[in-house]
Amino acid sequence: MPTAAPLSHAPAVRLPLPYVLVADDDAASRRFLGDGLRALGAQVRECADGQVALAQAAIETFDLLLLDCRMPGAGAREVLVALRADGLARSADALAVATSAELSPEDRRQLLAAGFSDVLLKPCRLDALRPLMALARSSGRHAPLLDDAAGLASSGDGGTMQALRGLLREELAALLQELDRLCTEPARLVERLHRLRSACGFCGAPALSAQAMHLQRQVEADGSVAQGAQERFRRALAATLAALDR
Repeated sequence: MPTAAPLSHAPAVRLPLPYVLVADDDAASRRFLGDGLRALGAQVRECADGQVALAQAAIETFDLLLLDCRMPGAGAREVLVALRADGLARSADALAVATSAELSPEDRRQLLAAGFSDVLLKPCRLDALRPLMALARSSGRHAPLLDDAAGLASSGDGGTMQALRGLLREELAALLQELDRLCTEPARLVERLHRLRSACGFCGAPALSAQAMHLQRQVEADGSVAQGAQERFRRALAATLAALDR
């Protein structure tokens, strides 16, 4: 069996700031969301039209899309569906959050089923934007595959962490083989993802933990597995397994 990855003693790498697209036709909402995210450490691009948002996401790589449900040109759902269908768009796989001034439980369910990671109800306070920043940082450019400091903090010592990572590697290898079948059994998949998130926390595997959370929430909302969420999870799973093999 390949040994778990050794502790890294390389100097910390300065990662780029999360890049967020804020699309909202209400000037006050756009200003609040943009300024709030900047204050929390994001780079932000703003626009007021759904078609402009779609065009921008096609040519730039965003970590998070914040899309209003009702905009001229196209609403949040229409923008995301078109973007996911465009294999050449640079933000085709970006995480997305829908925003709305009113939201029924059924609206929320449908938005999560369409591929949104969360829904933000407006108006909101600055604290409501902090989870969005965490979401943006969970993208591939920002969340490390293996975080030794987090793993040590959870497990207590290097030897325990390495043993836990060995067990995680076995779990990921099996899960990669079983994923297609599990995706036809949503209840079992949700249970497996819940356990996996716990294991990732003990081992310091934040990128995979974040994608497991997104997939679990989508499946719980819709009762089935959206293709885009499944593929993003599969990529994070394979990348983390490769990191553990090194």
